[in-house]
Amino acid sequence: MTEAPTKTKSPSPWVRYAIEYGPLLIFFLTYKFAPYDRLTATLLATGVFMAAILVALVAALVVLKRVPPITWLSAVLVIVMGGITLYLHDARFIQMKPTIIYAVLAAILFIGILRKKPVLKWLFGEIFPGLDETGWLKLTRNWAFYFLFLALANEVIRATMSFDAWLTIKVWGVTILSIVFAAANVPMLLRHGLDPEEKDKPLDIGAVE
Repeated sequence: MTEAPTKTKSPSPWVRYAIEYGPLLIFFLTYKFAPYDRLTATLLATGVFMAAILVALVAALVVLKRVPPITWLSAVLVIVMGGITLYLHDARFIQMKPTIIYAVLAAILFIGILRKKPVLKWLFGEIFPGLDETGWLKLTRNWAFYFLFLALANEVIRATMSFDAWLTIKVWGVTILSIVFAAANVPMLLRHGLDPEEKDKPLDIGAVE
């Protein structure tokens, strides 16, 4: 008698959230609690952030068996901009990293829209089973404008607020805003074929740090 194949248990959502949001949270906590002056704390937090993103990549490969392209892009920028920050002792460069990644994402998504290709499906993986092509295109359009907004907002905040305020908004404000934005897209997704059982799955944007 042939035994039925054993279904592989998916990793807990909390494991994925730890991998995605962990490095940014570690960056925030290191900066806030480092017993040094602000510049030294920033440099220390940046170094820890770079190490944490590498650990997160390895954890994603081992636990999740995949690393979305956007996560690779974010990790590369963290290493590059973090390295420049450490070399020049200038926190502006690590602050510019979100602007660069948001602008690159927006550009990629807008190019996909012009070519009638839902690039979001490739960037984040096909995480919405049943969603039709029109739904993917609309979702790509919505996130393209959202990433453009984040790029502009990051530059305004970076130029007008302290590093402390920028970091707090980056960690908590952008995360909460992104969750709300993702939830606002659910009704549209449901109209375009999204399986109702999949509606609670968040868009995999946590690693866009």
